[in-house]
Amino acid sequence: MAELLHTAVFGLPAPRVGKVREMYDLGSEVLMVATDRISAFDAVMANGIPDKGVVLTQMSVFWFDLLTDICPNHMISVDFDEIQGRCKQAQPELKGRAMICKKAKTIPVECVARGYITGSLFKEYKAAGLDATGGSLHGHDFAPTLVDCSQLPEPIFTPATKAETGHDENIGFDHVVDTVGKETAELLRDWTLKLYAKASAHAAERGILLADTKFEFGETEDGIILIDEVLTPDSSRYWPADQYTPGVAQPSFDKQFVRNYLETTDWDKTPPGPTLPAEIVAKTREKYFEAYRRITGKDLVL
Repeated sequence: MAELLHTAVFGLPAPRVGKVREMYDLGSEVLMVATDRISAFDAVMANGIPDKGVVLTQMSVFWFDLLTDICPNHMISVDFDEIQGRCKQAQPELKGRAMICKKAKTIPVECVARGYITGSLFKEYKAAGLDATGGSLHGHDFAPTLVDCSQLPEPIFTPATKAETGHDENIGFDHVVDTVGKETAELLRDWTLKLYAKASAHAAERGILLADTKFEFGETEDGIILIDEVLTPDSSRYWPADQYTPGVAQPSFDKQFVRNYLETTDWDKTPPGPTLPAEIVAKTREKYFEAYRRITGKDLVL
């Protein structure tokens, strides 16, 4: 079982390459292809997760369709015949992992919604001593004595910088206002929280807790739209509800499993990433497919 780490679409200019996705310019539109690369701690691993790109694309398609009543998005088509028609020759490796999208100028803010405190935010909470005293962090008030993975009283908007290189950093809402203006900042916050609310309710019906997730938005001539991936195991923390236990690392259906493995190695988190062992690859693939099955209610057909 081979992973697809790089693509080359005959007859199209070389793509703009991200950590996972490759973007081909189609003129008035863009062909977005999800590879099987996997990143963690801002580094791309030496090997990938077979068929991961298909899971990411098809899961995004599901969520784009479900959430279209909240805000417009960039998806135009995932019809493979139409995608093949944009290519100069057959590209069977693109099946299931490619999407024709509207062009948009990316807004330089990671729009994060959290229903639970974990990850970078919990580290900041502890470092600031708020676990003892409580207090404010990035414009939000937190009670004392929260533990890792504690549920918050209500979901919060915790934006982050969108770094081209290095780590994204959590910022306050005022920073977003300074970056994009008050009207746009309020729209991004409102859409992010509405998207999270509907998605977390859907996940809960299927026995999954959506701990947090990040969205990206872009500007077009017709206004702001939701872009990139949506609510995938790469961009979200999904926990099985029946195993939820605050204060410990949660079992998950996302790439936290890979992060946890890497924490046990001597890798110093400097790119490039190491080669993942076969058993970690297989288990991660299984988790991604299970996330798709439980969220959508159907098996992913390759």
